[in-house]
Amino acid sequence: MPYDLSDKLVIGISSRALFDLEAENAIYAEKGVEAYSDYQRAHENDALEPGTAFPLVKALLSLNELIPERRLVEVVVISRNTPDTGLRAFNAIAAHKLDISRAAFTGGGPTAPYLKAFKIDLFLSRDTGDVQEAIDAGVAAAQLYTAPTEYSAPENQIRIAFDGDAVLFSAESERIFAEKGLEAFAKHEQRHRKKAMKEGPFAKLLLALSEIQKQFPPTECPVRIAIVTARNSPAHQRVIHTLRTWNVNVDEAFFLGGLKKAEVLQAFGAHMFFDDQEGHVETASVVVPSGRVPYKGGQLAGGARKTAGASKPAARAAKR
Repeated sequence: MPYDLSDKLVIGISSRALFDLEAENAIYAEKGVEAYSDYQRAHENDALEPGTAFPLVKALLSLNELIPERRLVEVVVISRNTPDTGLRAFNAIAAHKLDISRAAFTGGGPTAPYLKAFKIDLFLSRDTGDVQEAIDAGVAAAQLYTAPTEYSAPENQIRIAFDGDAVLFSAESERIFAEKGLEAFAKHEQRHRKKAMKEGPFAKLLLALSEIQKQFPPTECPVRIAIVTARNSPAHQRVIHTLRTWNVNVDEAFFLGGLKKAEVLQAFGAHMFFDDQEGHVETASVVVPSGRVPYKGGQLAGGARKTAGASKPAARAAKR
């Protein structure tokens, strides 16, 4: 019988999101693919340090040990590397004793066409283009920022934090703000406070995590979910009614009304934080692993944001 991934949470991850390959990526960017390939082969048995997503992946895989009779999570390496240069990633997986056995190495070709073939629920990469293509293909994806220099993952728990609009929920309300301003946004949300929002790119991931939570007694569940949003009263009401409609109970919610998210995320101890706004992701990534969720088809029209403090885009090198 073929192995069935449809009843599992499947994480797709690039080798550079899983391990620290920044020096190697610099060789690729500065000297080209041949120099990069030569370096990877020469160092394929050298140890690789954890990358931004390593704590999350390790924690999610640990769920399989809690319910041995049923695997809840699978992780697939999906990379633009060739099989030859990808050998170093598999050597590192073995060295770190990660329970990962599947991979797709596209040899420089696009990765997005393979995400649905592997039933990927969440794709994590350092490459902006690969992430955008995944989002456009209808797969939850995030571009990971550099891991914080001082971060200690919570033990015996998995803590994941989400922004709301354009991440868990659709960008409809975000567009109203961008086109008509904050007052129009507030009136719209108050008028529709009991109407559930449409699903955003990460809604299905939230539902999948909620199903995993239901496999454990509430007092013993290792998965904790938080919403950390710039919304505040009275716009918080629509968030709560939406979650009720989806039959999802988040463990914690923070309605910050424009306050910075980083300190709350550090207190929560997130293994990963997902947000659509570069400014929020950049500040959060200093204290917790963080990823930016791009809009479908690129940036929201007008480029406006509901909160102050969104910084200018950071220059990012091409990622593998």
